[in-house]
Parts: sequence; C-alpha cells; structure tokens
Amino acid sequence: MISVVIPTLNAAAGLPSTLDQVSIEKRSLVHEIIVSDGGSRDTTREIAAMADCTVVQGPPGRGQQLRAGALQANGDWLLFLHADTRLGVGWEDAAHDFVRRTSDRHRAAVFTFKLDDRTHAARVIELAVAARVKLFGLPYGDQGLLLSRAFYDELGGFKPMPLMEDVDLVRRIGRARLESLSVPAVTSAERYRRNGYVRRVLRNAACLCLYFIGVPPRSIAKLYE
Repeated sequence: MISVVIPTLNAAAGLPSTLDQVSIEKRSLVHEIIVSDGGSRDTTREIAAMADCTVVQGPPGRGQQLRAGALQANGDWLLFLHADTRLGVGWEDAAHDFVRRTSDRHRAAVFTFKLDDRTHAARVIELAVAARVKLFGLPYGDQGLLLSRAFYDELGGFKPMPLMEDVDLVRRIGRARLESLSVPAVTSAERYRRNGYVRRVLRNAACLCLYFIGVPPRSIAKLYE
C-alpha cells in the first residue's frame, strides 16, 4: 500500500506527533514508515526506531534524503512528509479515495497547507499558499506529496538537491496532474515565529525567484539557511 518517507535532521521535537498521525498500528493504508536521517545529533533516530520505522542514514540534504528513503520503500504508493508536518483528521480516507480514483496512476496529490499558529499572519500565508498552488501548481514539501511508485519512477524521482527538490519534482508532475486534497497538513510555524513572518516570506520568495532564473540550488541554500 503506502510507504511513508520522512526526511529528518535533529527533528526530535516534532517527529513524535508526525509519526503518530501515520502510525502503522492506527492506519491500515500505511504499509511502512521510512525515516531518512541526515545525521541527527538528538534522539531523532531513537524515536523513529521505537515507532517501528525503518531508519536510513546518510549525508544531510533533503533531496538526497528523500531519494534515499524512496529507494528503500517497497509500497505501491509513496507519501513524502516533512518531520514537522502533521496530517489532519481524515487524511487516510482522503488518500484512499485519491488512490481509488487514480486508475492510470499518472497523478499526484498534496494536502492543504496550514500553520499551527492562531495569528492573522498565519492565515494570510495560508491563503497565499493556496493561491500559489491553484494558479501555478507549486506546493512545497510541507504539504506532503502522494503519488504511485510507478509515477515517481517515471518522473525520475527526487534529485539530490540541497534545496528546491520539492519544486523541481512538482514542476515535472505539472499542474494538470496535481490534485489538492481538502485535509490539512499542519506544519510548525516555529521558523516563522523565530525569524519573523515578513522576513521569512520574503526570504522564501527570494529563493524561489532565484531558482527560476537559474541560480544553483547550492547557492540558494546559503541564503535560505
């Protein structure tokens, strides 16, 4: 059925909640959970092991971590999920319905972006993300990504990029083959709170613009960090 792939790096704080929502014991649709770790120095790997996840270890870099995790997966469907993103109630039913309807398997689905913050700024960002996805077909990895293994392989999978690996793959999928599910993917707003909402949004937008004009992802990663 579904193999869940989660890239991690010092993700001990948020990982338990994320794993609880896709627990193999609670979700009949989930076949396995693969945590692809990039060298965590906290208890990330121990948390994953205690949750009966398959742990893959390698160098840091979300693109290559996602790629490594996918190589270990043996499910017919793949669900890529960030370590600080919790899928909302009803996600399994929505995913099952998508899988059932996607007979040709040449489509992918993402969830609805939400932040775990009650501020007005968070709601504005959520609306902006929804508009970006609808108009341009450009969700980020914090919305999750569900697609068949066959389609993933046909697309060539994630490239071993330090940044923009999610945008690179969804551009190959194409807006016409991408569906937004109404169930929320609730992501931690910690980075927004720490860096400031305006600053964070401007930095993300700058990174995206630099990527589209051809600046190498490795150079963009320095700005992002």
